[in-house]
Amino acid sequence: MSELMNHAAGDELITVTLTLDNDEIVDCAVLTTYNAGEREYIALLPLNDEGEPDTGDVYLYRYREENGEPLLENIDDDEEYEIAADAFDAWMDEQDFEELDADE
Repeated sequence: MSELMNHAAGDELITVTLTLDNDEIVDCAVLTTYNAGEREYIALLPLNDEGEPDTGDVYLYRYREENGEPLLENIDDDEEYEIAADAFDAWMDEQDFEELDADE
C-alpha cells in the first residue's frame, strides 16, 4: 500500500509513504517513472530521518493510475523484475552520462 504525499514544485521532491509487508513505514523520494516492456514502473529511494535521500536500496514497483489516483503494485515475477531492473539501470546510466556532459 502506498500514498502519494506531495507533488514536485521546482526542486521539491515528490515523496511516497510506503507500508511494507512487515508493517514498517518508509518515506521515499520518487526518482522516476518509466516504461519497460508493456508496463510502467516507478523507482523509489528511501529517505533518512532528516528527509534527505538515503544511499542504498532503490525500490521498484509496477505503477499505474486508476481514477486519477496513483497505484503501486509489487513485482512478484522474477522475469518481470529483471525487465524493470534492466530498464532502471539503463535510465541510471543515462543520468550519469547527462551529468558528465553538464560538467564539461
